[in-house]
Amino acid sequence: MERFFFFTAWPMVPPAPYSCFHLILALSGAAAAFLAALFFSSRSASFRPWRILFACGLFLALTEAYKQGFLYFVVNGRSYDWWYFPFQLCSVPMYLCLAYPFVSPKLQTVLGTFIQDFGLLGGIMALAAPAGLMHPYWTLTLHGFLWHFILIFLGIYCWRSRLSQAGFSGFARTLPLFFVCILIATAVNVWTGPEENADMFYISPYYPSLQVVFHSIALYIGIIPGNIVYLFCVCLGAALIHVILQEKVPEAVDKPGVS
Repeated sequence: MERFFFFTAWPMVPPAPYSCFHLILALSGAAAAFLAALFFSSRSASFRPWRILFACGLFLALTEAYKQGFLYFVVNGRSYDWWYFPFQLCSVPMYLCLAYPFVSPKLQTVLGTFIQDFGLLGGIMALAAPAGLMHPYWTLTLHGFLWHFILIFLGIYCWRSRLSQAGFSGFARTLPLFFVCILIATAVNVWTGPEENADMFYISPYYPSLQVVFHSIALYIGIIPGNIVYLFCVCLGAALIHVILQEKVPEAVDKPGVS
């Protein structure tokens, strides 16, 4: 297995943010994700929504397993780097997609709304500020971009397939789930301690946020208040996406259940 990871360790010069590589790949990938979402959502009779979400979750899980193995063997020399533990905001849709077929229809709507609002926000923002996607290996770089293309696909697909709930109540129902994710992220950050450099959801209590703008805010008002401001802005961004998509609700389509 270790030989496999080293075999796929194709080096590259990390692309610069907003370089031609970044702009062409991001724009073409996002456009492809958008068109794919329109295609599959218009054929719900052939591609049942729960199968689409579960297939995406399974694919994300397999690629994440590859990434973790690559980081462990190739990048970190058989040591685990908690910075890459898969529980960022952009990681959550993977778990939700895997859980989707096994929960009640009511909870499916909450998961679909979360993927639409928070997942789409994560996909867009990561491509807009791509420093964390650029690696000195082709496989890691392409994995980062592909992951966020899939988030865009999932967000648009949930919207077009009406797997989400419109209105303020629809968004409000995602907030308890977001709060649970914050608790999990905080537990990982605190349990691993400052020496492991875990920064799930970019709300480490030990270091100022590394997110653009919010790093300066944390330096000015303090780490914990800065984290609160950051989380509030994440919710605000997801709410904005929810409102924008609500203004363009697609025509009703059938929502086949799990079968």
